[in-house]
This record gives sequence, C-alpha cells and structure tokens, in this order.
Amino acid sequence: MRASPLNLIAFVSNNSWSVYNFRLDIIRYLQSQGFSIMVIAPTDDFSKLLTSEGCLHVPVSFNNRSANPVSDFRLYRRLKKIYIQYKPKLIFHFVAKPNIYGTLAAGSLGIPSVAVITGLGYAFDRQNWLLFIVKGLYKLGLRKAIETWFLNADDATFFVQEKLVLPEKVKILPGEGVDTKYFKRSAIAEKKTGGNFIFIMSCRMLKSKGVCVYAQAARILRQKGYRFECHLMGAFEEAHPDSIAKEELDGWVKSGLIRYLGFAKDVRPYLQGADCCLLPSFYHEGVPRSLMEAASMELPVITTRNTGCKELVLENISGYLCEQRNAEDLAEKMEKVMRLPVAGRMEMGYHGRQLMINKFDVSHVIKFYASVVAAQF
Repeated sequence: MRASPLNLIAFVSNNSWSVYNFRLDIIRYLQSQGFSIMVIAPTDDFSKLLTSEGCLHVPVSFNNRSANPVSDFRLYRRLKKIYIQYKPKLIFHFVAKPNIYGTLAAGSLGIPSVAVITGLGYAFDRQNWLLFIVKGLYKLGLRKAIETWFLNADDATFFVQEKLVLPEKVKILPGEGVDTKYFKRSAIAEKKTGGNFIFIMSCRMLKSKGVCVYAQAARILRQKGYRFECHLMGAFEEAHPDSIAKEELDGWVKSGLIRYLGFAKDVRPYLQGADCCLLPSFYHEGVPRSLMEAASMELPVITTRNTGCKELVLENISGYLCEQRNAEDLAEKMEKVMRLPVAGRMEMGYHGRQLMINKFDVSHVIKFYASVVAAQF
C-alpha cells in the first residue's frame, strides 16, 4: 500500500499484535473517514494482518525493557527518519519508549502527536534509578505531545502530581475499548469439560499478573474438596525479569492445579466455556483487556483492588474484588462464585456486560480519536 502524505496517520507501538488486537476498530473507523494508516512496530505474526486491513506497516526494532541509552538514541533517530520519509500529519504513540522517543522525534519535526499511556508497567514497580530516569524522560517527552491520554484516573493523577505532564493536556479514556458486538456470549454455551466449574485467567505469564496467586488459591480450594478447573492462557515472556519459570508452570499442570491453554488468537471459545474470569493482578495496569472481554461475554469477574482493575467490576453486582497478593482472599472470592446458583452468576454476567456497553465499548474510545483528528485536519 502507498500511503498518502495528505491524510496519513501513524500508530507507533512495541508490537503489531497490540495494534491489531486493541486498535483495529479505531483504524477501521479512521479509514472509513478517508485517512491512510501507517503502523510503525516490530514485525510479528500480526503485521501481515494489519497490511491486509489496508495499513502500511513500517518495521522498527527495539527492546521496550532495555535501559541502554545508545539503543534508545538509535530508536529516536530511526523514528525521526521514518517521520521525515513518510510525513504523517498526526501520530499516536503507545507504551513507554514510543511515548518518549517517538514524541521527541515528532516534536523536533513539528508533527502533532498524542501519547497514550496504556499503563505504568514494570518500571514503576520499585523506587530505583530506573524509575528516576523513566520519570525524567517522560517529563521531557510529554512536553512535545499535544495531548496525553491515560486509561485510568489513578495513572493520570500520578503523572500530574509528579509534574510529568501538564494537567491541561490530560484526557482519560475508558480503557482501550472492547467491541461488545464481537465479544458476545452465544445463546447456547456448550461445555466440553465434563461439567466442572471452570475459572479462566488470560494474561502474560508474569508474576505481577497474579499467576502464582492463582495457583496458590487453586491449591487452597482443592484442599477444601472443591471440584473445579483453573484454566490459564497467554504467552510467555522469557526475557522479562518478572516472568514466571516454565518449570513452575509445568509443576502446577502436573499436579492438576492448572490447565495451561497457551496463547490463543481468539479467546472467545475459551471464555464461552468458562464460568468465571479472574485476574489477581498487582501489576501497574492500564485497564486489562482480558477482563473487559470476559465481562462483555457475561462472565462474572474476580480481580484485585488494583489501579485499572477495580474500575471493571461493580462489586457484589458484576463480580468480586480481592486483596492484592492474597491467595486466601482470592480463594474466598472464588468459593463465593462457585456457591452462587446459576441464575445468580447469570445476573452478575448481565450487569458486567451492561457496564462494558455503557462505559467501555470501543465506540466511546473512537470519539476521543475522532475529536483530536478533527482538530488537526
């Protein structure tokens, strides 16, 4: 595809997978309005899917967790070179390094850009030199953005209090949005697992997502004599410092605590066969997409009182909130869901879906993009 510089909008992220899965509805909307879309991201299995949607994919390689200033400067120069070559009229940056170095590159060329903070991530987990550097870089980079978007109010408040962003540039999105028409429960849900109660957790295999807490809670409930299954799906990130050990997961699987489903491009069949979705995260979340998808498919949700998570649950109405890093509390909430009659779980699922439709449907997010695009073109 040859993009037109007259109406070209760029999306810059750390992988094509996230652009395709989280922002495809937005891209399709912008295309329907006559705009050309360029995706600047490392090449992965989803890059071809983006090009099949009519996007121009421009590959760029970088490590979002590296603290190497030389490689970061190379990323800045690479992005600046791409911006000079293709001349996008507006750029949306996602995740830390594009938000910092991409925004700086765009600013140096006078190209308007929006920084989308999808979550604070691993760097904000501890007080150390890395956090000090990241905060300084954010403060430098976000000065060049025309707007900075957050997925939850807590993250926005933190950035404003730390003077990393000007309050007048801040907007808070209702997450990345979920297509409630796509994530919709079928009229008939056929289980193929013998009738056991099924919990499902979908996430990256990181300790801070609460994977270990999930396994511990399963062990507690097994010792109480409950019959159920704990399904776990998602990809490993072996190079991530917070990744769980493959051997540990193998041990859970072997003991019958966990059934690992691997990575799935389409999670709907797995959600369709489950009774409850949970995410005992203590990660610096934006707004977890997995919970939005599950709630949209009318599953009761159990998650923590964590930033970005608690917003997705109407406590005791669409699900339950538990304490972070607390397997006993999670097990208690899992037990409460199992003890509910089917009608009670269905009612919880109904209220969860209504919350997604009324507040988190992707149509609400599209309005933010449409507004900033209208102001720039």
